Amino acid sequence: ALRCRGSMWRAAAAALLALAAACLLRCGFEPRARLLSAAELRRYRGAPGEPGLYLALLGRVFDVERGRKHYGPGGAYSGFAGTDATRAFASGDFSPAGLVDAVSGLSPAELLSIHSWLSFYSHNYEPVGKLVGRFYDENGAPTEALREVEAAIEEALKLQAESEQQQQQFPPCNSEWSSAKGTRFWCSRESGGVPRAWAGVPRRLHRPGSQGTPCVCVRSSGPPWGQPGSSQHRDRGDLDDPRLRQFEGCHPLAEQCVLLT
Repeated sequence: ALRCRGSMWRAAAAALLALAAACLLRCGFEPRARLLSAAELRRYRGAPGEPGLYLALLGRVFDVERGRKHYGPGGAYSGFAGTDATRAFASGDFSPAGLVDAVSGLSPAELLSIHSWLSFYSHNYEPVGKLVGRFYDENGAPTEALREVEAAIEEALKLQAESEQQQQQFPPCNSEWSSAKGTRFWCSRESGGVPRAWAGVPRRLHRPGSQGTPCVCVRSSGPPWGQPGSSQHRDRGDLDDPRLRQFEGCHPLAEQCVLLT
């Protein structure tokens, strides 16, 4: 009977602990992440006698033991082990000067590369903590440097989405050049590598702040972009977009234009 009663108490205690843990999680409780100094992280380069194989990206530390053939001693990416080499993920510079965590001056495309790699490690390797330094302080809180790079990545993602949307709306033209005939631009249902149900007509696209006016293919019928259900339109597609310029000497609805040199 006593053994039975003890089992009941242990079961009740376990249930209460589980309930408390669930409550803490629902309230946003997160166990304190392990904090590592740069010196501690350097001990995790996967060499014999070392405690493991870690790398850091934007201050987030991952256990990459399962990728030892890549990150362990002698591996192609062994320079990433035991350190935060965020910049190299974008630049591809694996020299000592490139294997650093400084990210100032990186382009939007390079910041997107860092974002992509962070997603890769988050999905494929176990996160083990944070690196105290440039991106996290001694309490594990994000630093101003981290907030700045995260804001820059968000802006790069926004620009990428806008660029992808614009390419769907205004796919690049096909083009060819010859000394005898000059430059020919034309549109098809797959020009610019964008498959679609319409071919479009060539126009120059003016982007404020950008140099040059690339040739793009423009829908010449139906409602304007972003207004698929509109019944009040001129059945001219996107031809009236103010950013577009017509090629001189070409018929407004011609699917190709030739510019003589």
